[in-house]
Amino acid sequence: MVYLPDCHESLAGIIAGRLRERFQKPAFVLTDGEENVKGSGRSIESYHMFDALVEVKELLLKFGGHPMAAGLSLLKENVDELRRALNEKAELSEEDFVKKVWIDVPMPLEYISEPLIEELDLLEPYGQGNEKPLFAQKDLSIRSVRVLGKNRNVVKFSLVTKGTPMDGLLFEDGDLFVEELGNRRQLDVVYYPAVNEYNGNKSLQIVIKNYRILS
Repeated sequence: MVYLPDCHESLAGIIAGRLRERFQKPAFVLTDGEENVKGSGRSIESYHMFDALVEVKELLLKFGGHPMAAGLSLLKENVDELRRALNEKAELSEEDFVKKVWIDVPMPLEYISEPLIEELDLLEPYGQGNEKPLFAQKDLSIRSVRVLGKNRNVVKFSLVTKGTPMDGLLFEDGDLFVEELGNRRQLDVVYYPAVNEYNGNKSLQIVIKNYRILS
């Protein structure tokens, strides 16, 4: 639980989501509202966030949500007690903090084609209950890597297995990724395929959702 009194309450959920992704732990972010403290939470599969708030409802003014996300409000003097109570009642183990990655099927990059992507597009619109299909490929070789974007939050790769090289995009802090990568040049990835159109030219690429750097 993080208390950021000067943060605008509309950003609390976004920050909680980033904390959850970064640390693979349920996260609450509290901010000062007009009258009381307001908060937003994002959870992991093993932690039912709404049920957790039910257990401490005597400390809250209002709350609502579902297993993976929740909103709440409380008196400022109850912030520390809420943090203590939630941590004390959380029955989580180290195994719960191991990130779980789900895929639909392993698929080599050589199987990607425009007709396949067009067929996948027929499944749209994607959203809760109809997630975008995710594929996996092990042991990709990185031919080149560079950081793009004004905020340096796009990593562009040239990747290859046994076939034709293909571009890959990863949307996260590029400089941190390059530092983590170091001199290593092999990746396992979870991805979805896409078509890149630029100046009338089309090329196949993958958008990387999760990765593992190989030693």
